[in-house]
Amino acid sequence: MLEIRPTCEHCNTALPFDSKDAMICTFECTFCKDCVELLREVCPNCGGNFSERPIRPKQLLEKYPVSTKVVFKPVDLEKHYKNLVSE
Repeated sequence: MLEIRPTCEHCNTALPFDSKDAMICTFECTFCKDCVELLREVCPNCGGNFSERPIRPKQLLEKYPVSTKVVFKPVDLEKHYKNLVSE
């Protein structure tokens, strides 16, 4: 089951369970759409692509609560871009 993390890893913007701006990679690294664009749609952690994070239905939140785990690791964009070029 998806964690549904509460914020963007790069800019720390809130991404509630019903956010249409939340994007995830295969390992659930979570970023907002604006940061995914900055990252050129490549996850800085695994090198994978992003997909829209599904919205957990409100009626399931009590039984399946979303994560409160904040992962805030701003990306060194210069290093990220260099890694993209060298691949």
